[in-house]
Amino acid sequence: MPRVTKEYCPKCKKHTEHKVTQNKGKTPFSAHPLAAGNKDLRAKWRGRIGFGNAGKYSKPAISKWKMAGKKTSKKTDLRYECSVCKKSHTQDMGFRSRKVEFI
Repeated sequence: MPRVTKEYCPKCKKHTEHKVTQNKGKTPFSAHPLAAGNKDLRAKWRGRIGFGNAGKYSKPAISKWKMAGKKTSKKTDLRYECSVCKKSHTQDMGFRSRKVEFI
């Protein structure tokens, strides 16, 4: 993929040269604020932690889940930085790719 490309800049409202970078994102196992296992939310929902089942084990273990049609790649998360106004914006829709190389 080319490192510099002509894209539409929403700030300048015209097509300009953009520098393309790939956003790596967070680790897949980072804590999610609304996850079922979040301690702060669990305390808010049920008052205290560790009394009874409280729906904690109502779902099967993750190892038992059937991952039907598991994907072999993730979608790209590209950022475009305008060379005129230096503002950056994300791509409209990512495409599936195992690896993205810039030339």
